[in-house]
Amino acid sequence: MGTRIRVVVAAALLATATACGNAPAPPAARPSSSVASPATPTGSPAPSAPHPRAGHELAVGDNAWVAVAVARLWQSPSAPWPVDAPALRSPVRFRAWLQAMTLDQRRALFERSDTEALLGDRVVVRELRPRWVRVVVPSQPSQKARGGYPGWIPRRQLNARVPAWTAKVATVTRRTAWLRTDDAASARTTEVSAGTRLHVLGRTGHYLRVLTPRGEVRRLLEGVAVVRAPHEAALPATRTGLRRTARSFLGLYYLWGGLSGFGLDCSGLTWLDYRLHGTRIPRDALPQSQHGRRTAPHVGDLLFYASDGLVHHVSMYVGDGLMIHAPRTGEQVQVVSFEQEPLRSEYAGARRYLP
Repeated sequence: MGTRIRVVVAAALLATATACGNAPAPPAARPSSSVASPATPTGSPAPSAPHPRAGHELAVGDNAWVAVAVARLWQSPSAPWPVDAPALRSPVRFRAWLQAMTLDQRRALFERSDTEALLGDRVVVRELRPRWVRVVVPSQPSQKARGGYPGWIPRRQLNARVPAWTAKVATVTRRTAWLRTDDAASARTTEVSAGTRLHVLGRTGHYLRVLTPRGEVRRLLEGVAVVRAPHEAALPATRTGLRRTARSFLGLYYLWGGLSGFGLDCSGLTWLDYRLHGTRIPRDALPQSQHGRRTAPHVGDLLFYASDGLVHHVSMYVGDGLMIHAPRTGEQVQVVSFEQEPLRSEYAGARRYLP
């Protein structure tokens, strides 16, 4: 998934329903931070980032934090359609939104929204409107803007208050998991995605007690998350680990702009996999193909595909002549042969992000 030059390629994208296409971006628009690096703890401000103002009001140039399970980044405040209403709420009704869309509406998401941010992710405010905030997401290096992936988020889905910090964070490693009330009932409250990071207060029984960005105490089953220090990766950055994590998303339906356990596009699958293993890579297929190191494919390496010299798709090599990928709207994450056409004819090389 990547940038589009809409006049030239929009019709082609609709025709193929492949939401991983990339249009060339001016070199100056691609931040140098796009190279792979240890993942910045989700929600943590960069050392030079400004601090929120007194009173915890959103302000241009300041940090904010995603306060819903998954926040879509929209291309403009006018981009959402009526069918997108559940995705604009707080709390978000993400599954209701997915279930309400037709296949054609899913295919047309490239006209409206290009990526997502997870609960607790830090964003930097670039512009404020009464109901909307234009942000960049630092954890998603992008060729579209310096400082992270750009887009608009409903104001009610963000929180300006700096989240409380503890010595440990819990990172969800299951496809999705439920936050629960912090009482004897342990009732389900919010379904969150793999890759979500929340600070840990302690344990009670089989539950972790965690903090949401709005300061709510919730419970999370121990078996669905890994507890580490904030600067540590949830999972080791190994080839077998990357393959295992990628395969955990088998059968999940493709979603343009998706990078969560609710739905993934091609580069969202690779981005989320590497995030869980502590490595930050660019968000979209095109810049993913321009960083890392050129290599012959080994397990965990990224494979790229191009038409007319334009990278439009990415998969991950899983060994034995096989690759895993999120193909297109209407299909599921799947393992296929490296020789499968038309991708074999469009193969444009491999990149390695592991040391």
